[in-house]
Amino acid sequence: MRVAIITENFLPKLDGVTRTIAMLLEHLQARGHHAIVFGPEDAPRRYAGARVVGVAGPPIPFYPELRMLLPQREMGRRLARFHPDIVHLADPMLLGMVGLYWAHRIAVPVVAAYHTNIADYMNHFRLGALRGPIWRYRRFLHNQCAATLAPSPSTARILEARGFERVHLWPRGVDSTLFTPARRDPAWRASVGADDATTVILYAGRISFEKNLPILTAAYRAVARPGARLVLVGDGPARGTTEAALRGLPVTFTGYLKGADLARAYASADLFAFPSTTETFGQVVQEAMASGLPVIGCRAEGVGDLVQPGVTGLLAAPDDARDFAAALAALLNDPARRVAMSRAARAWAATRSWSEVLDNLLARYAAIIRAPTVPLDPELDPEDFDDDAA
Repeated sequence: MRVAIITENFLPKLDGVTRTIAMLLEHLQARGHHAIVFGPEDAPRRYAGARVVGVAGPPIPFYPELRMLLPQREMGRRLARFHPDIVHLADPMLLGMVGLYWAHRIAVPVVAAYHTNIADYMNHFRLGALRGPIWRYRRFLHNQCAATLAPSPSTARILEARGFERVHLWPRGVDSTLFTPARRDPAWRASVGADDATTVILYAGRISFEKNLPILTAAYRAVARPGARLVLVGDGPARGTTEAALRGLPVTFTGYLKGADLARAYASADLFAFPSTTETFGQVVQEAMASGLPVIGCRAEGVGDLVQPGVTGLLAAPDDARDFAAALAALLNDPARRVAMSRAARAWAATRSWSEVLDNLLARYAAIIRAPTVPLDPELDPEDFDDDAA
């Protein structure tokens, strides 16, 4: 099988989208398939045996870690020369729309993976007027594809309610050999200012406005006490305001971590606190659970599908700092309950195999390749994307 992946988000940026694409590429290589990636120009030129074709574009003003990739006419020719059996659009926007046209032009089926609630991010960037247009654009784009792949049941329901067609569930796996309680490290705890008696509350993810971090900072300020420490793994545009909100409290910012360093951070903590309400899945939640951490999150899309309240963690009302603080306090005050939840979280996450998840995706690819191609909507004007144009 020959798979072309078109993405506006790839390494070296670290997030759930890039990790998922990386795991897919590694799995394709392991199963003897061939892949090509069209992505940001600062991406590595090769990954897991796949050629990565860099595409230039300016940073998105309100989200500078992402770029608005501007396709060149050579991209269409490269795609045609690769002779893909299927095109996989990862969180498609502008580059994805152009890739969609080129795929239809060479009569290749397309799937679109829905990763990010970009429309809902707009409220956090004071751009709420863009929510409607973004939803309409994404629905139009996804409905030109043979399938939309949703990462969680709650996201699938939301997409279907908004008129997305041919929605299928594509969950995420977790590497339970990398993310494991066995990586707990007293030296790491000491490096963040924690001793054996300290209860470490961990957050991992982008430190940005869409992650709802004011709920976490307000809740931690309410429950902070001797013997507890908050550690935030990650970085982003909201770091300054987050540091200011936590000034004077026992807290450590580590910056971005990856691989074994990230796994050691998870395993060396005692609780995972994740206040985001804009997740379509919440890969960091699953990694934390594989590492044996009870999770405190919000009853919201994505995260609410992963956490079993009272079994593997606690869920607070969305955007309710007092309820989030009560959940934090409940587990801070009950070490025995944390231990029971830790075991349950690890046992649940250990069943979430990447290999099974990705084999199921390849089976869906194969079924789509055998099926008729979804016709291109006539509103998608070929003249706008002609790769022979100047």
